[in-house]
Amino acid sequence: MLHRAYDWCIAAADKPYALWLLGAISFAESSFFPIPPDIMLIPMALAHPKRAYIYALICTIASVAGGVLGYAIGALLYDSVGAWLISLYGYGNKVEQFRAAYAEWGAWIILLKGLTPIPYKIVTIASGFAGYNLGLFILFSIITRGARFFIEAFLLNRYGEQARVIIEKRLGMWTTAFAVVLIGGIVAAVYLF
Repeated sequence: MLHRAYDWCIAAADKPYALWLLGAISFAESSFFPIPPDIMLIPMALAHPKRAYIYALICTIASVAGGVLGYAIGALLYDSVGAWLISLYGYGNKVEQFRAAYAEWGAWIILLKGLTPIPYKIVTIASGFAGYNLGLFILFSIITRGARFFIEAFLLNRYGEQARVIIEKRLGMWTTAFAVVLIGGIVAAVYLF
């Protein structure tokens, strides 16, 4: 099953809807969707390493746009949609702590958490809820999300062929490692947030 999903992502890189799908996942992940765009970015960049930077640009733009939606959910709909999404990810009792931390460390929170496997939607919704400056939020989101996706693109562009052989040889191990990092990031966020 894992190889079929991987093969589908590799094959999707050649489909006319591939860029739209990558953008949609990146957009949704920043505001409400639980799966990061890396699951599409990495296989697509492995299929076409020379296009890795285009994929990173699409991820960055869509992720920041989705972040603005997450910000709006936090600012305008927190009592209904925002609180539900935050509690769905296990952060419901820590939002007030986060709001207080934002007053002092807002820029660093956005910059650091945007690079980590911590779900970015938590940062976007909490930014809106905390009333963080929207212009600065967008600027820091561009920096942090761009850095994350363009670092991946650089590595995949430079080492794509070797990486593809290594990943395909031990796909189960790499998927498990990715899942452990993602879950570790969520658990760390629960205790560090």
